[in-house]
Amino acid sequence: MGGSRSMIFADCSSSTTARLIPFGRSRLLCGGGALCARRRLHVGVGPSLPASLRTTLTVHSSPSPSLPVMNATMASEASAKVIDGKAVAKQIRDEITGEVSRMKDAIGVVPGLAVILVGDRKDSATYVRNKKKACQSVGINSFEVHLPEDTSEQEVLKHISVFNDDPSVHGILVQLPLPCHIDEQSILNAVSMEKDVDGFHPLNIGRLAMRGREPLFIPCTPKGCIELLHRYGFDIKGKRAVVIGRSNIVGMPAALLLQREDATVSIVHSRTKNPEEITRQADIIISAVGQPNMVRGSWIKPGAVIIDVGINPVEDAKSPRGYRLVGDVCYEEACEVASAITPVPGGVGPMTIAMLLSNTLTSAKRVHNFQ
Repeated sequence: MGGSRSMIFADCSSSTTARLIPFGRSRLLCGGGALCARRRLHVGVGPSLPASLRTTLTVHSSPSPSLPVMNATMASEASAKVIDGKAVAKQIRDEITGEVSRMKDAIGVVPGLAVILVGDRKDSATYVRNKKKACQSVGINSFEVHLPEDTSEQEVLKHISVFNDDPSVHGILVQLPLPCHIDEQSILNAVSMEKDVDGFHPLNIGRLAMRGREPLFIPCTPKGCIELLHRYGFDIKGKRAVVIGRSNIVGMPAALLLQREDATVSIVHSRTKNPEEITRQADIIISAVGQPNMVRGSWIKPGAVIIDVGINPVEDAKSPRGYRLVGDVCYEEACEVASAITPVPGGVGPMTIAMLLSNTLTSAKRVHNFQ
């Protein structure tokens, strides 16, 4: 796995999980299969944090008051702390619920999110269903258009145009991937930049890349990664960060966000020579390549913080489904080296939907100049 030619980099995000490699190529094991749960302290939210640990935490920025703050010095325990994405996402959803209610009471406006689904992919239908439930849970109106697989590009564009002109819709999301006969870029470019809550519009990405410019929206998965770092109080400024993967959906915007936070950023990709050596220099690692257990313990600098975006199915005869989900990072080995790590599942995934809801609320507030 150490040579760059032996690695296969894939796109990795909540909207593109279907592009992951098949089970037959996902039999990678790490750490001898032994779990590190006995040596791992789960960092939860609020009072559940042990008092002995709370006294050792050091505040670096302004994290959420109910989440613990950690730094790399905690790595001396030689067991990683779990960055609980589910707990943080719930906290964010609770905050959004309050803001949606306040906005409705003050000006009578409810944020609205429209989702367009083309085709009958089960995974895409599941994502759309989850997004609809998430909207309902915070009081955001959801609008859904489900089109058949053979729908023409013009028909999809027509629905986007309708939502662009609808004042009750503040965010538009086109579920990816699209059928092969539809040009993805044309569809994404057609979404109004003011309603591009996925953050994929070229002008939003361009603004993200430029100093002194602010995008209207930041792509949800990278935004969720940075939000986890913020909420747990990890210092980013001046740190060495490595992003593994350079997709338009996760890797590239994640690198841009880290630069905005004044990190020194390197990107490891399929043509990178000595990826292990480069990654081992990182204080912060964000991995989004769709390769199960690719990042081994030997890749990780002691005390590093790891955000694992990968969601990869691997064969598991003991699982009722015949497979289990693992990240890009060998979790068992990483637990022995890193200071903190996101689990898979339960890490970045819940944050992606929380950020989508946050972007939708932001859009509605902007349109109505609601503070």
